[in-house]
Amino acid sequence: MTGKQKRHLRTMAHTLKPVVNLGKHGLSPETKSEIDTQLLEHELIKLKILDSCPISKKECADVLKQENSLQVVQIIGKTLTLYCPHPEEPKIELPAA
Repeated sequence: MTGKQKRHLRTMAHTLKPVVNLGKHGLSPETKSEIDTQLLEHELIKLKILDSCPISKKECADVLKQENSLQVVQIIGKTLTLYCPHPEEPKIELPAA
């Protein structure tokens, strides 16, 4: 993903509120399922890591990138912006590379 495409996604994500919160259970199977569901529906989401979460934001980003075919657009504080295009009908059109 190019810098121009990431910038476009960051602009779109600016007004979004976090739709998934990671708490004391960390990246449980239920949480991963919820992240997948939200990404399939919205393509671009924010994920909030609460203070009670046992894993760091870097570890969380690495695990999500390895297990899913998603992109971590940005990390600000304890909020991650995640992007995964819909496999059949993408809603978000990225600028040319």
